[in-house]
Amino acid sequence: MSARASCCLAAVLLLGWTAGGCATGGYGAEARRRLLIQIREQGLDPDSIVLPFEPTEEMRQWVRSEIALPGDPEVRLDHLLRELLHREDAELAYERGFTATAEEVWRTKRANCLSFTHLYVGLARELDLPVYYLRVSDLQDFEKDGELVVASEHITAAYGPPARRRVLDFTDRPVTEYRNVEPVSDLTAVALYYSNLGAQRIREGRTEEAHDLLRTAVRLDPELGDGWVNLGVAQRRLGSPGDAEASYRRALEANPRLISAYNNLSSLLERQGRSEEAHALLELTDTRRNRNPFSYLALGDLSLRQKRAAEAERFYRRARQLDPQGAEPLAALGQAALALGRRRDAERALRRAEKIDPSLPRVTELARSLRSGPLTD
Repeated sequence: MSARASCCLAAVLLLGWTAGGCATGGYGAEARRRLLIQIREQGLDPDSIVLPFEPTEEMRQWVRSEIALPGDPEVRLDHLLRELLHREDAELAYERGFTATAEEVWRTKRANCLSFTHLYVGLARELDLPVYYLRVSDLQDFEKDGELVVASEHITAAYGPPARRRVLDFTDRPVTEYRNVEPVSDLTAVALYYSNLGAQRIREGRTEEAHDLLRTAVRLDPELGDGWVNLGVAQRRLGSPGDAEASYRRALEANPRLISAYNNLSSLLERQGRSEEAHALLELTDTRRNRNPFSYLALGDLSLRQKRAAEAERFYRRARQLDPQGAEPLAALGQAALALGRRRDAERALRRAEKIDPSLPRVTELARSLRSGPLTD
């Protein structure tokens, strides 16, 4: 594979999840019912969507007979963990990058942390135990192979509220106390399954199949940044660079920390002869780790310099959501409005920003731009 072909894969992210449940009653059944409603609300047929945590009847019967212990839920959860790790005297084998459903893990006895968590959550919920998925950013990892960047985060199961959360990892050894964790919704869990499976299909050279899987992923969760990145990879490999660029930009709107989105978009722009923009984009990666208003402001500024004012406005609105009391996002929105020909909106934004901090450079810059422009729309 050439260097340029390799960079097309730089967007492949294998990230984390949290899933719904499937039980005969109680918590698992209710979680599953809510999930199916959400899938319909996204315009998809629930019957066409794989729920990766759903157990088979054999698995249901096993968990009811093997983990039929009364009493403390945490005792039952520990027992389930041990039984799954050492079922039928066979160790469960770890296999990185193995995108699998709970049923496939059960049958093959292979799993990565994500696939194992599907299995664990599905069976725990079968016991009416409210286990959920947890994304652990402490263990985020980046690998580079030429221009290929692959990012992964650790995913595990958890039980209980944040103050007393019990982490149920793919191990029977004591678990490290994690600092940076985030529960993920059931709908996002399903979307991530499709995104990860699409990434696997890209690696296998099955790009058209990958494209269909990834379209489903972003339809399920339009805010799934890594799903958009993976979709961009598939689109570029299918010869649609314009669609790929749009997907990479959509990924950055969802999450300005996605290093592979920066790298893939920059590579695409470089190949199109847009070197200045490509280099400016890479300079922004220093801010990717902070999901703060500055990340969105910087991305919006780059879009505005490239005369994509509508795109800039979307970035600025996200900055405003993260910093609703700040003057800078308001002034930035004014700059975008002025570029879009909406002078009254720009003047309104300036007045509000000046009430907060009239000396801020972006506020004074907006004021100068308005003074030098026409008096009315």
